[in-house]
Amino acid sequence: MSFPQFLSVLRARFWAALLVFVLVVATAVGVSLVLPRQYLGEASVVIDVKPDPVALMATPGIALPSFMATQVDILASDRVALRVIKDLKLAENPQIRQQWQDDAQGVGSVEQWLIALLHKQLDVRPSRESNVIAIAYKSPDPRFAAALANAFAQAYIATTLELRVDPAQNFRKFFDVQTQGARDALEKAQSRLSAYQRQHGIIASDERLDVENARLNELSSQLTQLQAISAESSSRQAQAQGAQGDRLQEVLANPVVGGLKAEIARSEARLKELGSRYGDRHPQVLEARASLAELRERLAAETQRVTSGVGVTNTINRQREGQVRRELDAQRSKLLQMKAVRDEGSVLQREVENAQRVFDSLAARLNQTALEAQTSQSYASVLTTALPPTEPSSPKVLLNMALAVFLGVLLAIGVALLLELADRRVRSPEDAVAALGLPVIGTLPKPGAKRFLPGNRALLPGARGIALPAPLQEG
Repeated sequence: MSFPQFLSVLRARFWAALLVFVLVVATAVGVSLVLPRQYLGEASVVIDVKPDPVALMATPGIALPSFMATQVDILASDRVALRVIKDLKLAENPQIRQQWQDDAQGVGSVEQWLIALLHKQLDVRPSRESNVIAIAYKSPDPRFAAALANAFAQAYIATTLELRVDPAQNFRKFFDVQTQGARDALEKAQSRLSAYQRQHGIIASDERLDVENARLNELSSQLTQLQAISAESSSRQAQAQGAQGDRLQEVLANPVVGGLKAEIARSEARLKELGSRYGDRHPQVLEARASLAELRERLAAETQRVTSGVGVTNTINRQREGQVRRELDAQRSKLLQMKAVRDEGSVLQREVENAQRVFDSLAARLNQTALEAQTSQSYASVLTTALPPTEPSSPKVLLNMALAVFLGVLLAIGVALLLELADRRVRSPEDAVAALGLPVIGTLPKPGAKRFLPGNRALLPGARGIALPAPLQEG
């Protein structure tokens, strides 16, 4: 369809299109005037990103894209709406309860009915570029709309605080029980350690162990020295018991032995002199020989006495060595026992230290959760408070009329085209050509038309009338 044909259809169906247009516009204006006025109360809350003063860290998950969507879901949840109902005491209002009885026939609870009713008029819009959430509530009463918007904002803040404090309180109870158990375990470990120390007389195990180690080292040194002395005395005793006993240092250094040896040497010299002078049978020679034999016996006896002293010294040295060895073995056994005691005490001490660390960790966590459970500051706060609006938000008469005009024009054109399709008529030479497939040689004017020109067989171009096809004209 060409544009001239379209205009001809509109001209032909003008009154029908005008009727549709007027009906649409009139209906829109009437509905806009009849609908009750609705006022929109708007408040907003902002999500605080400052670090938590207790945990010294930002709110977990606030940087995630789903965080703001979660806050919108919380704000539009039944829990927040139920808190609004409790804060404003809407369920106790006689008019509201009567309306609930009329609408729901007493089925369900008034709180559920109010929650559904509040959600219908609530609009929550998060900001795309910031942490601000807008809260809008629509009501015929401007003051009620503003009060509901502010109530939802306060209920949302209180709910977020509850969602933050309630887990902290549960954690506090959990850590309180765990801390008490850790305290009992620490006390039991300390009691076992104290009883063990009292049982074994441990006061300062490290210092005492150092003293005992020093004592062991000292005995070891004494044993080494005594072993050397005992070896020397054993060698001297063996020498004394052999044929070279007179060569011992004790024998050689003994003044009695030295004096006897000197007298023997003099007696031998005198005997030799007397023997050469008087012969072997002379009484003086016999007397000198008897005196020499006596001196030798005395020397042998003195040598035996001195060498027996070496044996006594060796015996004493061996006894001392055995005593020191026994003391060393006893000290070694004592030290090993002390080390075993200390190792067992160290195990008990480590149990006490581990129990102390667990208790300290749980106590610190308990203190932190106790502080978190006592917090009164939510991460959300009111940014703007809703005020009673002075202008209604709906119905918007001018906007509705503009939309009605636009929709009326579209419907009027559509109705005209539908009517034309239902009753197709020839309204121009082009329609005749399209319908019959024959060329047009002239048009007849409408009755009463005075637009003929002398000498012409057809109407002037553009004249309105009936088009005649070429075959009809020739016939």
